[in-house]
Amino acid sequence: QVQPVESGGGLVQPGGSLRLSCAASGSSRSINVMAWYRQAPGKQRELVAGIMSTGQTVYADSAKGRFTISRDNADDTVYLQMNSLKPEDTAVYYCNVDYVDGGDAWGKGTLVTVSS
Repeated sequence: QVQPVESGGGLVQPGGSLRLSCAASGSSRSINVMAWYRQAPGKQRELVAGIMSTGQTVYADSAKGRFTISRDNADDTVYLQMNSLKPEDTAVYYCNVDYVDGGDAWGKGTLVTVSS
């Protein structure tokens, strides 16, 4: 099973932007949903945004209007453009891929820190 690989995290000031990427290529299995989750210190992991193979998207209320999820089906990559970042967006961001034939896979995560 291929493990997704996230990149793009880092330190950014409040109001800044970051673009996360997650590559899940290398498997012959078809992917249904690709999603971003996050986990802040002391909190449970939560869904940030998800995108189906059809392009249909879903966002957490906290992400609506600020984050945009997109995917490239040709190379099984999903992106998360994050704008107007707030300190409360600080978390480890994880990529999750859900396969058409069942099961899913998680990346190891990328840390996003929003601080002045």
